[in-house]
Amino acid sequence: MARSTTKNSPTSKNSAAKKKSSARAAKRWSQEVTEHSDALDLEEGVFTKRTPRAVALSLKRSAEASTRRKGTPFQSAMSMLNFEINRAGKNLSKSRRQVLERAKGELRKLYGR
Repeated sequence: MARSTTKNSPTSKNSAAKKKSSARAAKRWSQEVTEHSDALDLEEGVFTKRTPRAVALSLKRSAEASTRRKGTPFQSAMSMLNFEINRAGKNLSKSRRQVLERAKGELRKLYGR
């Protein structure tokens, strides 16, 4: 059977509404995880600390104190750090991203990895 070479009709209003709705749902999902996650109880303002070492130390304290984590404290702390970096996306300033990326290295040092 030969395929038709005509193009499909322009996108309908429904598909545009679905895209907008799914974008909002994704945004809400991230916010929900941040506010109600069982992963770790983080110190207030942990990701706004000035030095990578301060961020890493706070994450380490939180990960080791938590009884609700599934993996090791290192895995949980690194996961939360990556989640924050990814969640912030393009809204994260270059200097803030640099501090958080360096915090990964500090976290590895703190855990001897």
